[in-house]
Amino acid sequence: MANFIRNTQVKTMTSIWAAKQKAHELADRMAAALTDRTGQGTLDVAITVLISIVLGALILAGLYLIVNDTVLPTITQRIKDMFNYRG
Repeated sequence: MANFIRNTQVKTMTSIWAAKQKAHELADRMAAALTDRTGQGTLDVAITVLISIVLGALILAGLYLIVNDTVLPTITQRIKDMFNYRG
């Protein structure tokens, strides 16, 4: 009976020690992942690309509005005037 209790205590202590080791390993991995900054440059590049795309789309939309509202009606009128010339 004493041998059974001793074996149970040893197994319990071994299980507790293994659980502590796994917890320490997990804590170390989490700390390493949180302090790792190798992906920081990638995030900066992605944000820069996204901002560039948005600004490019805004510039193209502005040019489209300028061409449709100002330039195109003037050109259309001049072309009509050239073909309706009754000089």
